Amino acid sequence: MIPSQRTFRCLALLAALLFQLAHAGEAEWKAHLDAGVAACGNGDYRAAEARFEAALNEAQSFRGEQARLGLTQQWLGYVYQTQGRYAEAEPLYRRTLVIYEKALGRDHPDVADSLNNLAVLYRAQGRDAEAEPLYRRALAIREKVLVPDHPDVAASLNNLAELYDAQGRYAAAEPLYRRALAIREEAFGPEHPSVAASLNNLAALCQTQGRYAEAEPLYQRALVIYEKVLGREHPDVATSLNNLARLYQAQGRHADAEPLYRRALAIREKAPRSALPR
Repeated sequence: MIPSQRTFRCLALLAALLFQLAHAGEAEWKAHLDAGVAACGNGDYRAAEARFEAALNEAQSFRGEQARLGLTQQWLGYVYQTQGRYAEAEPLYRRTLVIYEKALGRDHPDVADSLNNLAVLYRAQGRDAEAEPLYRRALAIREKVLVPDHPDVAASLNNLAELYDAQGRYAAAEPLYRRALAIREEAFGPEHPSVAASLNNLAALCQTQGRYAEAEPLYQRALVIYEKVLGREHPDVATSLNNLARLYQAQGRHADAEPLYRRALAIREKAPRSALPR
């Protein structure tokens, strides 16, 4: 049976209406997601949660479009994780990983991001044995699909090194820290906060093993970078001062440690509470 012209017109109108509704839903989803990301940036996680939940409702209505759903779940999981609501974050991260693997393939950079998020969640709960294979797989994906000196490769190296470091596996951690540092120096230049963070990590590893002579210039260089790039009153400068002071204290160099502790304290007393590390 051939549809009548009237039927064709009705179907065309219906298709146009569905197209408009789909695009309206997409606009609402994006507005909620953008507002949630902005709220996260301001540390307003209650507002972010409400926005991401609204975005999730919109994303769940899209047929055949899983990427938006995965992205929304990823952000909502992050908000839950930030608030210590790990049991609520985990299924969102897991569902996102499944979506990305199916839609993008198992070796996509977004899959690596998803693996990394889930691993960070496990580490926050002390589930290191579950985190390690996820970190390893994320690193393998990034090394395969990205250029060797990509900052995301450095991030994966650093994450895995921190896990090994926390477990006392220093011989496994050190070469990863050093590779991460080299990549960041190449990618960002020698005076970038990410370089300073890598220097601090490597210095702390050396200090833990009693290699004080190696740790000191690393801590000192990190401090110089933070002071130059962030300013002398930044909370990260206070953390760096504290790190160097503890190294001096461990060596019995109390006269060297005291002014650094005092300066770190003065910075933290002046800094807004929201700016202090938690």
